[in-house]
Amino acid sequence: MTQEPPAITYPLAPAPTIYHPSPDYTRMRETCPVARVELPDGACAYLATRHADVRRVFTDQRFSRAAAAGPNRPTRELGSLAEDSLIGMDPPRHTTMRRAVSHAFTVRRVEELRPRVSALVDRMIDDLEAAGPPADVITHVSGPLPISVISTLFGIPDRERERVRQWSDALVGDWDADPEAPRAALEAFRELIDQRRHEPGDDLMSALIAVWDEHDDLTERELVSVTAGIFVGGHETTTNQLNLFLLVLARHPEQLAALRGDDPVAVARAVEELSRFIQLGDNGVLLPRVTTEEVELGGVRLPAGAAVLPAIASANRDATVFPGADTLDLSRVHNPHLAFGAGPHHCLGAALARMELQEALGALLRRLPGLRLAVDESELRFRPGLVVRSLESLPVTWDR
Repeated sequence: MTQEPPAITYPLAPAPTIYHPSPDYTRMRETCPVARVELPDGACAYLATRHADVRRVFTDQRFSRAAAAGPNRPTRELGSLAEDSLIGMDPPRHTTMRRAVSHAFTVRRVEELRPRVSALVDRMIDDLEAAGPPADVITHVSGPLPISVISTLFGIPDRERERVRQWSDALVGDWDADPEAPRAALEAFRELIDQRRHEPGDDLMSALIAVWDEHDDLTERELVSVTAGIFVGGHETTTNQLNLFLLVLARHPEQLAALRGDDPVAVARAVEELSRFIQLGDNGVLLPRVTTEEVELGGVRLPAGAAVLPAIASANRDATVFPGADTLDLSRVHNPHLAFGAGPHHCLGAALARMELQEALGALLRRLPGLRLAVDESELRFRPGLVVRSLESLPVTWDR
């Protein structure tokens, strides 16, 4: 075993642009792939930077999410959602909960939804065309699409969707700076669940309530957090993924020009590469774990109770796994990226997100030739205080 490395100040040095992770990750993968870091509050943790080690943290049950989501968790990491929802549970409890909802997100069920999503995307692009060029793709496509799809799964009527979207926005805000807004959102979800319990339907929320009511050991607070967590995951991340896809493609016009929207294989491959390449959050770390016993990781012996930060942004740029890792390559075939996680906490809605992204990206390319930004990139602004990079607007133009 190698000697434990000295503590490194975390967060790391910022990247020069939003398109690449911190340059420190490259050095760390080569010299200290599992580094001891000092957090802003003075606590220490271990930062995993190589693909193999990050994947191990996701798949080895000795790296616990439940232990990392307890009362001393950082509240800005989705606040109490991290403690009570699926992302804060370990097997076997996590397995039971996930089984209750996973039927709605199987590849087969998602493929059954594809024609409806395709038609929905076409209607949204009709509105985008009618508004421009130029027009804001967030207003007309990337914003309403995921909220419409997840609302359909939850049985939320059209008249309620804007209100529920606002709750979702509050839950990915800064829980430290404004704790009342997300708490109010969770209370609103609780009231919606109460209403649905008395008026059940053929939808995912009703199915969740039925499962909860059959188990005496499942709390109402957990039901609220799981319901809200699934809704947020099915809305916020997909919206911002598509926005960042378009932003990255605008910087690679030659690859954008070569990508044909009528080739579903090429579009699906591009979605995987763009998912690997984009930097969805500022620090590129997904949901810390805590070791439940002494364990070796990347040649470093970690004690029980050690906090471990899996750096997805670094893992997805590991050149031992992805040749030319810092280069966008939409033709990349072997692409085991970790953008959707891995193991028991692999993103529940990954198949749904992929399908939505494929349909939206393919239709935009197919219907809007010459698609490009309508403003200089320097004019774009990100919404402050969120755990994901969320653009305020994304004006685009195209050839008529």
